[in-house]
This record gives sequence, C-alpha cells and structure tokens, in this order.
Amino acid sequence: MKLKKLSIPPESSLRNAGWDWMLGENTLPYITNEMVIMSENEAEKYYDSANELYEMYIVAAQLVIDNQRFTELGIPENLVELVKYSWENDSHWHLYGRFDLSGGLDGKPIKLIEFNADTATCIPETAVVQWASLKANGLDESNQFNTLYEALVDNFRELQGQNPGFKPSLLISTMKDFPEDDTNMQVLGEAAKEAGFEVAFDTIENVEFSSIEGIFKQNPNGGSFIKYDYWFKLVPWEYIGWDEPELSGILTQIAVNKKAIILNPAYTLLFQSKAILKVLWELFPNHPLLLRTENQSILGKYCVEKVLFGREGANIKMLSPSGTSLEKTDGEYAEQKTVFQEYTEFLQDSAGNRYQAGVFFAGEACGLGFRRGGKILDNTAQFCGHIIE
Repeated sequence: MKLKKLSIPPESSLRNAGWDWMLGENTLPYITNEMVIMSENEAEKYYDSANELYEMYIVAAQLVIDNQRFTELGIPENLVELVKYSWENDSHWHLYGRFDLSGGLDGKPIKLIEFNADTATCIPETAVVQWASLKANGLDESNQFNTLYEALVDNFRELQGQNPGFKPSLLISTMKDFPEDDTNMQVLGEAAKEAGFEVAFDTIENVEFSSIEGIFKQNPNGGSFIKYDYWFKLVPWEYIGWDEPELSGILTQIAVNKKAIILNPAYTLLFQSKAILKVLWELFPNHPLLLRTENQSILGKYCVEKVLFGREGANIKMLSPSGTSLEKTDGEYAEQKTVFQEYTEFLQDSAGNRYQAGVFFAGEACGLGFRRGGKILDNTAQFCGHIIE
C-alpha cells in the first residue's frame, strides 16, 4: 500500500477550515500526517461492501428476533422488549454506525471484522480532519470517499420526517470525563443543528428520565426542566442493561409511550454483538465478505477469540491452528462469552504498520478512514486519512 505525506499537518488544517473547537487534547496526537492512497475503483468497493453488509445484518437480526436468540447474542433480558419494539417501528431510525474491515487495497479482498453500530467514534477524524487536510494542502477535497457529515444531516432530516409528532429538540449525552466522546458528539450536534434541530448537551448523570413524561435536563438559567423529544446517548446499550436495569425499564416505557425517540435505537445491540458474526456465517456461509465465525476455536486455522461486547481491542486473543494463544490483550470484559473468528491479515505499509478500514454507514455507506497499529488494534491505534488518485 502507498502513503502520501502531507506538508501541512492536521492541526493547521483544522484551524484553516475554521474548526478550531475540535482541537481537543485527545483529538490530534494520534492523527497521522500521512494519507492512504487508493484508486476510485477501490473506494467504490468499500462503498458497495458496506451497503451489502448492512442488508445482510438486517436479515441476520430478523432471524435472531424470529427465533428468540437474544441470550445467545448476550442481549440483557431487560432490554429485549425495547430491542423488539424499536426494530418493529420505523420511527426508531438507525442514525449511523461504522463497519471495521480488513483488505480492500492492492487486490486484497475486503473482509468484515465487526460492526460498531451503537456508539461508534472516529466521527471528527473521518468527517472533518481528513477533509480539512486535503483542503489545507491544496488537494482536491472531492478526491475522498467522505460524505459522512452530509449523510448525518440527511439522516436527522429523515428522523423528522419519520416522526412528525415530535419536536426537533435533541439532547446529546456522554459519560463524564471522556473528552474524545464529547468531540465526537460536537460534530453530531453540528449536523443536527444544520438539519433544523435545537441541540443541547449534558452528561448522562444529569439527565432526568420519566416513563410517563419523557426525558429532561435542568434549565441552566433556572430551576425548571427542559423536555427533549430526541435523546442521543454515546453510552453503550449493554452498559445500561447490565448496570442500570431500572433505567432500562424506564427507557422502554418512554419509547412505548411515544415520549421520546432514543438514538441509536436499542436494536443496534443485535448488530453490536460479536455473536451476530456467527449468525451471518450461518446465513451466508463462505460469502466473500465474511470470515468463518464459530462458538469454539476453529482448529486447523488461525483465529481470533473475541468477547461479545468488547471495545477498543480489549480482551482479544489470537490463536494458532492448534488453539494455542499467540497474542492477547487485557481488558474489563474477561467474564463475557466469546466467539472465534477466522484470522485475516490487515493491510500493511513498508514500515510494518497494519491498517483497518472503517466505513461509516448512515442510510448508506458514506465515509472511510483507517486505523493504524499492530496485529491487534487497541486504543493506542492512530487514525490515517485517505486520498483517491
């Protein structure tokens, strides 16, 4: 694979584009000053693959619901009702997610690694930073597979169309003391404002929930509370199911009573669970975009053991064909069930760095960026943009 060195670094790119507010302490240090070079045909294959995969996920999720396979996917029991309700009602729109893929360049086949459907990050890097870098370096900013920001705006408009009885008032919540999450949500908030939403931010600890009235935050100018008809939470659904069972019940009632639309919808848990990879393999065995995935080690092949709801490369094991552990990462998810996915090589540059493609999906495939690191990509991985030549 080939890389293009940029003469003007990402920080200058953002200042030149007027996005100074994105210059958070955790946003820039891991963004590379290089871009992956690809052809238009290669970019189109990423686009087509993500669109096809999303359709396959819909089929797999329907199978899980029809056959009540929620326990197999690790779905908390207290969220099953909301998962089914949000799946059956079009008003609960999947705003966005990100497919993680191997291959795609130099003739190497694209393979699905997983789908971050619920709380995907890398929005600022993908939507803004790599675009601004092209612009600042005098390159044609259209030479990029990147309409993520525009797609988010369109999806917020679609939400309004699907929910005519709801006011376009959006509260966006993150967990406290995660500045990277806040930066991601600032971009999401900008897209919502452009689509006509009134937008507010607050940490989930400060949000008030009522199964009868809906979702509120305190008015900063006084003691009253402000109601919001839409709530986006960059808080994983499984965390709510495991740690806040009472809140799971309240949110279910809020949705059923049509007091608020919750984003991303609860059914994205079905996509988020790594166990859906096994369901996909059952439905589409030997599909060129899939890697064989089983509930036990795939003897005779190198494979990767993954916990069902692990994040940022935590609790990953790479296993030899005999089942011996070759490499692993620690993390907080060790008690979860696991699946075993056939191993595939990531793209590599001449320095031996490995690259995983991230393709965002918001109504359709709409943006591409790369994470760069070692064999297991964890929270130390860098972000690398791309250019189509």
